[in-house]
Parts: sequence; C-alpha cells; structure tokens
Amino acid sequence: PLCDTRISKEQIKLLQENILKSHSAGVGPLVTDLIAKLMLITKAHALSMGFSGISLEVVERIVFFIHHEIIPEVPSQGSVGASGDLAPLAHLFLPIIGLGKVKVDGKTMSVAKMHTLHHLEPLSLGAKEGLALINGTQFILSYAVLGLSRFYNCLEVADIVGAMSLEGLLGSISPFMKELHELRPFEGSQLVATRMSKLLSGSEMVASHEHCDRVQDPYSLRCIPQVHGASRNAWSHLNELVITELNSVTDNPIILNAQTSISGGNFHGQLLAMPLDYAGLAAAEIGNISDRRTYLLLEGTRNGLPRLLMKNTGINSGFMIPQYTSAALASENKGLCWPASADSIPTSLGQEDHVSMGSISGRKFNAIIDNLEKILAIELICAAQAFDYRKPLKSGLILDHCHKLIRTKINHAEEDHIFSENIKLAHELISSGALVKKANETAHAHHIDLRNTTG
Repeated sequence: PLCDTRISKEQIKLLQENILKSHSAGVGPLVTDLIAKLMLITKAHALSMGFSGISLEVVERIVFFIHHEIIPEVPSQGSVGASGDLAPLAHLFLPIIGLGKVKVDGKTMSVAKMHTLHHLEPLSLGAKEGLALINGTQFILSYAVLGLSRFYNCLEVADIVGAMSLEGLLGSISPFMKELHELRPFEGSQLVATRMSKLLSGSEMVASHEHCDRVQDPYSLRCIPQVHGASRNAWSHLNELVITELNSVTDNPIILNAQTSISGGNFHGQLLAMPLDYAGLAAAEIGNISDRRTYLLLEGTRNGLPRLLMKNTGINSGFMIPQYTSAALASENKGLCWPASADSIPTSLGQEDHVSMGSISGRKFNAIIDNLEKILAIELICAAQAFDYRKPLKSGLILDHCHKLIRTKINHAEEDHIFSENIKLAHELISSGALVKKANETAHAHHIDLRNTTG
C-alpha cells in the first residue's frame, strides 16, 4: 500500500467523544410545531369543559399562545401514556411560568424574550392548576388527530393509484360488482368497491379486454376492496374514538363540584393506544399491497407491458430500484407494527403499575404513514408509466385527469435517470392532497359520487 489508511484506536475514541458532545443529553428530538400547537388546542378545549380546577387566566394564556403562534419546545420522547403525557405536557406549559423555550415566527428564543416581545409576565399557578396542565392525553391525542387526517388521504390515494395500476395491467373490474359485496357487507369494502367501479367507469383500457380468457387477477388487484376496505374500517374505528377523546376530560383529579373531587384514571391512554396500534397495522397493509402492485407492473408478463416498465432495458435498469425502495419501506413498516400497547413498565415506585405506552403508538402510527406516502408515490409513477404504454386508449374521466396532473410534474421515462426526484415530486402530489383534490374536483364536475354505495 502507498499509505497506511487504518484508523487508530485514539482516532476512534476522539470520534466517539465528538459525537457525544454534539447531542444533548436525555431530551430526544422535539415534536413538530404542528403537534405542539395541536397539544395547546386540545388542552385548552379539555380545560374549558370546567372539571379541571383551572383558572380562566391560565386558559386565556394558552389561547394567547395559540393565536399568536407561540410554540413551546416539547420533547417527543418521555411519556409512558398514563398519568397522562406528563413529561411532554410539562415542557408544553413551562413558558406559562416563565421557563423553557419557545418558537415565535419560526425563531427559537427564551421565554423571557418572548414575554418582553408580547408584554407578558409569568403566571403563578394556584392549587390543582399544575396538575391540570401536565395531566392528560393531549400528546397521544394530537398524534392521533394528525395521523387520522394523513391516513385518510392515503386511503383515498390508494384507491386512485390502485385503479390506475389495474388499468395499466388490464385487470378485471368484475371483482368490484356491487352484488358481490352485498353478500359480505362490510362498510369499508363496499365503499372501496364503489369507488373502484366509478373510477374505472368509461375506461377504454377496461373495455379493450372485455372478452379476454383471463379468469382471475392476482390478489393485489382482485382483493383491493377487501384489503383497502379493512384499513378503512380501522380508520373509522379510530376516528370514532378520537372524536370521543376530543370531547373528554382526561386530567386528574376531576372536580365535579364544590364538594366532590375524584381521583380516578381518566388520564390512562389505553383507550387510544390500542386503536392507534391497530391503525398503524392498517396503514402498513395499504403499503404492503401497494408494493405488490408495483412489482406486478414491473414483471413484464402482463398483457404487453415491457419488463421493468422500459422498452430498452439492456443498458437500463428501468423502475427496478424504485421498487427496491418500496419493498424496503414496506418491510420497515412491518417492524413498526409491533404494538407499543402490548408493553407496560411500572413507574412512580409502583403506583403507576400499568401504563399504555400510547405516546409511542401515536408516533409509530405517523412514522408508518411517512413510509406509506412514499410507497404510494412509487406505485403512482409506475402506474403512470404503464398508462403511457396503453395509449391511444383512454381511461375514465377521473383517472385520465389524474394522469394528466402527474404528467405536469413527472415525465415518461425511457432511460435511467435520478428516480429519487420523481419519487419526491410524486410524494408531494400525494402528501399535499393535490392528487385527491384533482380526483374529487373531476368527479364533482361530472356529477360522479365516489362515496354513494347505493347508486
């Protein structure tokens, strides 16, 4: 060798010391500004119900923070989901008593500086007020509220992209017949079957193989109503419970009236922890079936689609690596599906001997959705590529408009390039709600009801 490139033990030790110095001890990453704001809003609402022993002055200070976009710094780790989300909520309300840090107009500053800017003084809390602020499920609830919105968008996207993949693969629409799903009338599967039928209505691609001899499609196409529908049922269950929690009092003790105070367990997060874990599994399954459809699109054995979705794959890898990415994300989600609520570690010297770990359930749910959006983005660019090979045949009105939207951002590809840019653009179309908006606007303009399962 021309030089000695081995790393010495001294260099490794120095590297380890520098890594340790660059990380703050014991705090963990911070929640996003949106989650912190949701925590403020949900806590203000719960306190305003009048059973927490809190003064109007404290509630008004919380509302002032909300209206003026004063966002406290809150760690995302540290709650076990019982006795409420004590650690995150404590950080959330440190600024009320003059401690901690906040963001104002996107800039982090001391609470003292924020008080000066807004001509405020720290509040002195009375009896029970500290407990009212730090006890409750607002951390879990805020992640659930955010996750519900994001998951619903993904469910809508999955139907649209699944329908596009089915058209690209020249799949059958007979598995979406209303009469079939009336024999197993789950709400979610009936809704998805209706949406698939209407998304595919009027498609020349579907009509082009009406009398083909294929009897059955793979499950990732044929069973879209059952799989997507099961996840929609999970969403509906979580949505119902979150609405209840949003209108609940979850701190402790509860002040019923001037004579009666009860120390109970309304702070326990189990009522959300378990459905959040279930919803995480439901979201992961949407990614799992999406990845399988992407794989089918690349197989090159389905009615004339080129292998790897490119005509010249001798020197091109086609869409192979995007599908690798999809598979990796789907696998990662399977690991995240392990239920946090299955665990309990005693705290508080054994007084809190069963806890929900619901805060972890909420964070994992949103982490799964992060991956799901990217998996759907990869299926979207592959389905759009397959669409192009079916021209001059047209799709139905809704999918045709969705395809045109995609092509305003992402071009058809006949040679390898940096696909990560395509995935990023497709992800933006999905996460921003633009794809679902285009589908719904087109449906409305042509009097197509994508939600009516009786018509």
